[in-house]
Amino acid sequence: MKRIVVGITGASGSCYAKKLIEYLLLSEVEVHLVITKAGREVINYELEWTLSGNMVEDQSYLNNLFQTSFIRLYDEAHIGASIASGSVPMDGMVVIPASMGTVSGIATGRSINLLERSADVMLKEKRRLILVPRETPFNEIHLNNLLTLARMGVDIIPAMPAFYNHPQSIDDLVDNLVGRVLDHLGIDQDVYQRWEG
Repeated sequence: MKRIVVGITGASGSCYAKKLIEYLLLSEVEVHLVITKAGREVINYELEWTLSGNMVEDQSYLNNLFQTSFIRLYDEAHIGASIASGSVPMDGMVVIPASMGTVSGIATGRSINLLERSADVMLKEKRRLILVPRETPFNEIHLNNLLTLARMGVDIIPAMPAFYNHPQSIDDLVDNLVGRVLDHLGIDQDVYQRWEG
């Protein structure tokens, strides 16, 4: 069974994270989830979830929400968690959505919380790391940080909608982006309509 770390930050775009988790679970992938405090606030606002910050309550809430036991929630302050060590094999990590503060922290090796530390582990172990930045417009600092990470082999998949597939709903737009993320993780799926020429 594949094991993927999913990091959720305080950028807008919680719907992308929710869909990614759903499709990972459908693909029988074990999800290791880190949500920052700001990420929790945005998710509660955008998706009307009720995450409290209490790990036991929030773990139960997510198990019920996704109807699974293959999702493991970590406290962002728990730097000693298993996913903070390169000795624990993970098949990749996706930060979705990725705030520019988190992008900066990863690009500079700040490792101020478990999400940033887990991304640092992916880099040092040469494992797949995908960032889905959700910001507009980008300033020069944002672009330099993204370029630094791209040069390190990080896949940068901005949350930019595609329209060649004639989307009929927001879900179609979200699926298109999440499908691209799943492609980069090497997970077989038919989540979105591919360009056929």
